[in-house]
Amino acid sequence: MAYIPSGGAPAAGVAPVGSQYCVCKVELSVSGQNLLDRDVTSKSDPFCVLFTESDGRWIEYDRTETAVNNLNPAFSKKFVLDYHFEEVQKLKFALFDQDKSSTQLEEHDFLGQFSCSLGTIVSSKKITRPLLLMNDKPAGKGLITVAAQELSDNQVITLSLAGRKLDKKDLFGKSDPFLEFYKPGDDGKWMLVHRTEVIKYTLDPVWKPFTVPLVSLCDGDVEKPIQLEFECINPKKQRKKKNYKNSGIIILRSCEINRDYSFLDYILGGCQLMFTVGIDFTASNGNPLDPSSLHYINPMGTNEYLSAIWAVGQIIQDYDSDKMFPALGFGAQLPPDWKVSHEFAINFNPTNPFCSGVDGIAQAYSACLPHIRFYGPTNFSPIVNHVARFAAQATQQQTATQYFILLIITDGVISDMEETRHAVVQASKLPMSIIIVGVGNADFAAMEFLDGDSRTLRSHTGEEAARDIVQFVPFREFRNAAKETLAKAVLAELPQQVVQYFKHKNLPPTHSEPA
Repeated sequence: MAYIPSGGAPAAGVAPVGSQYCVCKVELSVSGQNLLDRDVTSKSDPFCVLFTESDGRWIEYDRTETAVNNLNPAFSKKFVLDYHFEEVQKLKFALFDQDKSSTQLEEHDFLGQFSCSLGTIVSSKKITRPLLLMNDKPAGKGLITVAAQELSDNQVITLSLAGRKLDKKDLFGKSDPFLEFYKPGDDGKWMLVHRTEVIKYTLDPVWKPFTVPLVSLCDGDVEKPIQLEFECINPKKQRKKKNYKNSGIIILRSCEINRDYSFLDYILGGCQLMFTVGIDFTASNGNPLDPSSLHYINPMGTNEYLSAIWAVGQIIQDYDSDKMFPALGFGAQLPPDWKVSHEFAINFNPTNPFCSGVDGIAQAYSACLPHIRFYGPTNFSPIVNHVARFAAQATQQQTATQYFILLIITDGVISDMEETRHAVVQASKLPMSIIIVGVGNADFAAMEFLDGDSRTLRSHTGEEAARDIVQFVPFREFRNAAKETLAKAVLAELPQQVVQYFKHKNLPPTHSEPA
């Protein structure tokens, strides 16, 4: 990293400021226990092959080394993958006994395999599972253990700087100084990595402290030599004046390096994502027996409500250890007295509204349709407040233990907008995010209003949301897209929202390692 004062910045070949984002990489360590012994005169010589799924096909990604004569190998070769929270990244680990020098897998004896998603491994940090043969029967007593570790550099450096007795550059006033930081790029050109704010009309500026990723400033290498010029030298003045000393000095007031926890840090540290579904059963959806109804389940066994549940749920379920999810409905009349409810368990068990996995939510949803009467109005606030009560209990945590996600699927305009705005503003102070998927072709302008991407959401009392926690997506924009596309859209902001909350509360990961 090199700091170049004003007047000394490289003029030619300067690269522009790049977008500062971090590609999240995960390192997987693999070991095996009690593997099948396929050799007659000695033990097996196992190696592990990792496959990733692409378009329904398994593609070989990488292989470990071969552990000679070993039924309990701990492979030193690691698998390094890009991690994408908003995708289901299916993996398959297959172990073979090396018999020949051939790279063709069919030339080696098969010892067993195990399949899961990358999210399953990351959410548990380490998993041990039985190995299976091709017929899904146990591969003897063979086990595989896979452990995950984040490779991304998430340290940040905070600098506070000031200037003193800088040159006067303006004809009728003082200077308007700012600082630019450059580092040498791989191509030999200087690359701008940070520019401070401009301070008007002063020769003694004090810039605001700023924080940048360490990897951006010095490639993450704290031992890397840096160039920092404390005297500002003006080459023209230096040539003309024999007694010239400098054109002012730059003062480093403080320098602090800290760990900037990432979303993956919190997940690997044991944070659970607590998932709840809220489903709109108002009359505007239409009779579920009518093919024009949004709740009509087509011969393929799906509709827009189920598609939204699957898109989000199949991702989130990997990050909840017991995979038991509350599923709530609103806007329907319930038996036996047919009173309207805006907060009912779709399995009709108010003391235990939990469903087993996304499959359980889909089954409870399908089963409840014939037993309720669609009614109205479309009130969101009861379900938002329901989840907020549990999120409020989690604020007692001393570490990042739980974060709550509410998925609301609806077909129309919110009836209780003032109450919902207030509920969302209060929920913005809690470990909670809200995803709204609009189904059908209604006007969803009110949903866009709740999604505070373009402006800060305020309650009817004028209180501002502490942060943006709502993500709205209209399903109609994804009807003809690949099913994975909807999940990417609705979950795009979630990792940032999780990190934003825990950082604001100064809550570290539950099982964090020292920086």
